[in-house]
Amino acid sequence: MTDDTGQFYPPSRPRRAAGGIKARSKRGPIGERWWSRRFIDVLESLGLASRLSRGRSYARSGQVLALDISTGHVTATVQGSRVKPYLVRLTVDPLTTRQWRAVEASLAGRAVFRARLLAGEMPAEIEQIFADCGTPLFPRSARDLEMACSCPDWEVPCKHLAAVCYVLAEAFDDDPFGMLAWRGKGRAELLASLRSISGGREPAGRPPVIEVPDRPLAECVAGFWAPALSPARLRSLPLAAATPPDLLLRSVEPPLLIAGGQDLATLLRPAYLAMTGCDPDDPDAARQ
Repeated sequence: MTDDTGQFYPPSRPRRAAGGIKARSKRGPIGERWWSRRFIDVLESLGLASRLSRGRSYARSGQVLALDISTGHVTATVQGSRVKPYLVRLTVDPLTTRQWRAVEASLAGRAVFRARLLAGEMPAEIEQIFADCGTPLFPRSARDLEMACSCPDWEVPCKHLAAVCYVLAEAFDDDPFGMLAWRGKGRAELLASLRSISGGREPAGRPPVIEVPDRPLAECVAGFWAPALSPARLRSLPLAAATPPDLLLRSVEPPLLIAGGQDLATLLRPAYLAMTGCDPDDPDAARQ
């Protein structure tokens, strides 16, 4: 590497970071879920593969000290060779109100999408939904993603930016709503919009139909018994199930049946909680 005068200087070694965010992956690709792998694959397809690889060791050694996702921005601090950590920022254009309305209307049109989002999963079809609404979910070119780091390295991405990309991919593994929040719509706001739209467009007296598209069994026999996640990733998952006990009740509109002033979903919810070992009287038992 060279400095501004063209003089060569030896590569610097980062200071050891305490309490940083360590990537769970110890070797090979980083990112387990399809959406996090897609995020990294898109970045690599933009001609950034060789530069991104420089940040893997930083991500795995915990050099990323903090990471925050907000509308349009991902900000992070990364411990490099200097005493003061570097400030990193990844910027994308959030969706407009009109674009989000189009995306929400498409998602609400199929109850299975809402159910999978409630369960913490990102439907593979969501990428096409965003594309059909004129706003791709992932960057299409380097112009769609602005990268900045306070370090003196002129290359983009530098190893600090690359490390943040890998840690961000694992953050998307844990919570796919982080990716949508980056584009301007957080979990609570999005799910509330989907419930509102779905509740208003179902014809009276007609329950919604859930369609679950999937590959034919004959096409996936070879990997039918293979786990979707690596053993290391499975061991790192929390023991508690992420799926709410009353997910089914939240996913479909209840029949137009009122008893004692309450709809059927409200009457059945305590039974769903009791069957999964939750205390029906605990207000936090079925919290999202």
